[in-house]
Amino acid sequence: MKHTPIFAILLVAFAFTSSLYSDDRPNIILLLTDDQNFRSVGYSGNPQVKTPNIDRLANKGTIFESGYTTTSICMASRAQVMTGMYEYKTGCNFSHGPLTRDKWEKSYPVVLRKNGYYTGFVGKFGFAVREEASNSSYHDNDALPIDSFDEWYGWPAQGKYETAENEFVAQYAEKYPHVTRAVGAVSQDFIKNAAKKDKPFLLSVSFKAPHGPMSPDPMFDEIYADTVWAQPDNYDKNGAAHIPEQAKSGRQYLHINDFEPQNYQKTMRKYNQLIYGIDYAVGMIADELERQGIERETVVLFLTDNGYSLGAHGMGGKVLPYEEPSRSPMFIYDPRHPNAGQRHRVNSVTGNIDMAPTIFELAGLPVPSNMDGKSLLPLLDDPNGSVHDSILLIQAWGNAPTHSLAVVTENYKYINWPFSEGMESHEELYHLTTDRLEMRNQADNPEFKNALDQMRKRYDSSLEKWKAESVETGNYPLFAKIYDRSLSWQDKLEAMDDRTRRMYVDWRAADKKLSAPKKKKKKGKDK
Repeated sequence: MKHTPIFAILLVAFAFTSSLYSDDRPNIILLLTDDQNFRSVGYSGNPQVKTPNIDRLANKGTIFESGYTTTSICMASRAQVMTGMYEYKTGCNFSHGPLTRDKWEKSYPVVLRKNGYYTGFVGKFGFAVREEASNSSYHDNDALPIDSFDEWYGWPAQGKYETAENEFVAQYAEKYPHVTRAVGAVSQDFIKNAAKKDKPFLLSVSFKAPHGPMSPDPMFDEIYADTVWAQPDNYDKNGAAHIPEQAKSGRQYLHINDFEPQNYQKTMRKYNQLIYGIDYAVGMIADELERQGIERETVVLFLTDNGYSLGAHGMGGKVLPYEEPSRSPMFIYDPRHPNAGQRHRVNSVTGNIDMAPTIFELAGLPVPSNMDGKSLLPLLDDPNGSVHDSILLIQAWGNAPTHSLAVVTENYKYINWPFSEGMESHEELYHLTTDRLEMRNQADNPEFKNALDQMRKRYDSSLEKWKAESVETGNYPLFAKIYDRSLSWQDKLEAMDDRTRRMYVDWRAADKKLSAPKKKKKKGKDK
């Protein structure tokens, strides 16, 4: 038998590896903000906001007008961005559980690193990665997958706006005392390091801003000093007259007063000043790409972990499935694409779960079968196309009446509020094409009966998938019953254990801590 010389085997192996990783693969940067309203960027058409660096990238790329965060709260959303899965499959949210290690191993940072990418993380990580689905606390470094990255500059929990208070970026504090600009500087240094490697890089940049407490960078105090902020047409209590009791039972409506009329101007100035800081940091990153001569080889993806109500429908936060909390500023700029340099807008529905599949395809890797998201790259080719018929919007956190499930398409949104303990279960149907502010519930309008029937069918079909694929932990099988339109409220109560049933029956007492007026928070505990 003739043996192949070992040198020849090594040469073939080298040639295969070189072919596999040679590297017309792009560098990839994912920019993730925190609590950013979709109207808080200039490219949205809002003339009052100033985001020139973000706009410059968006206007050369593809903007997703109907991009949603499928769970509108940071822990759940961030796990979805990295894994491409709905919450009922990640099992990750406050009070429900962490992301387990087996799921993390299929996330885009881990898989791309294994396939030749040089990887880095900067900023707020936002969820725990643990072996077992038990403790969702993310308040210490032991809960974070630091070793999964070549370079780590992240922090546990929310972190602080004071750079010096965040361990892995504290060395930047003297020059960049506010952490948003520090994130920009850290990202620049990562890009410098990565540009020296013989491999493409993947950088995940996760801003704390504009999450509260609203402590903007004093460097930008003059940017909005003279701005008088316009109120949206669905602002304050008049914009909430038609929404159900369930939606008004949470802290978003009852106890957050930052966006009430007497505080609106001050809060909006701080909020948008924080976003201006993000824009400045994005400019720092773009400048560094240009200095390194790699701007034409680097794809930028931009989104937020969840939106923010800013007083719409009398709400001051996120969580609920309305447009302001759940819709995201979202775009992709791929300078290699034939359409690059020409702004395109996609109206079909997309979601945060689409980021991971998109990154896999950019890296030339197959999209794992466990992912619910779809690659958005086909929409760069055809902005009039679609990758989803609909997207689920999940609210399974916080006080019991606000638990809801919604399905959204390009034209319609259907919301089911199942809670019936002293309230009537409720449905909402909005024709988004003509009513993006969600001021006219069409669920009882005979003219929209066909649309309602179709959206109910989409909802029921999505729930069947939930039942078949959800994790067994975190009460997710129970939530599939709570959201089931075919079950009576009594049937749902009987499916609960005693502890959960008490939470629903006596929800005011069970959720007293959540629905009470805000007191001074303990370090790292804000959501």
